[in-house]
Amino acid sequence: MSDVDDTSAPSIDSARFRQVLGHFPTGVTIVTGLDGRDPVGLTCGAFFSISLDPPLVGFCADKGSKSWPRIQPSGAFCVNVLGQDQEDVSRVFATSGIDKFQGLGWKKGATGSPVLADVLAWIECRIDAEHDAGDHIIVVGRVMELHVGDEPEGPLLFYRGGYGRFEA
Repeated sequence: MSDVDDTSAPSIDSARFRQVLGHFPTGVTIVTGLDGRDPVGLTCGAFFSISLDPPLVGFCADKGSKSWPRIQPSGAFCVNVLGQDQEDVSRVFATSGIDKFQGLGWKKGATGSPVLADVLAWIECRIDAEHDAGDHIIVVGRVMELHVGDEPEGPLLFYRGGYGRFEA
């Protein structure tokens, strides 16, 4: 329970909120899992590390997502970190109502969740907790397996409403 009085919170315009927070660059990930035998996935920019001991990560799923409710019952998911040349993959997984895995290489990971081909890194998790957060759900995952891909490229980034690359 918070000590903050929510009734005194200012009214924030959602367009302005997006504009200002869009100035914070994020990495682009695809969260994948299984619905029975069917692979399911969604594009996610709200992914973060939580704890080293135990190893925990988190991501935020929109409550309007059609994909997360299909993944959640499996109890597991995989976070696939996209490389700089995978903007097309991000766009496909951000689209509803299509076969997102058509023509895309993937394999089952240790948790059974899909590990996408040619990603920068992947983190396989068991669901540890879920927390209500406004119009999103914060999903906490206990890391079961993780790996860095073979391709030495930079990450795909999202900044001010568009995709970009990191120059070291």
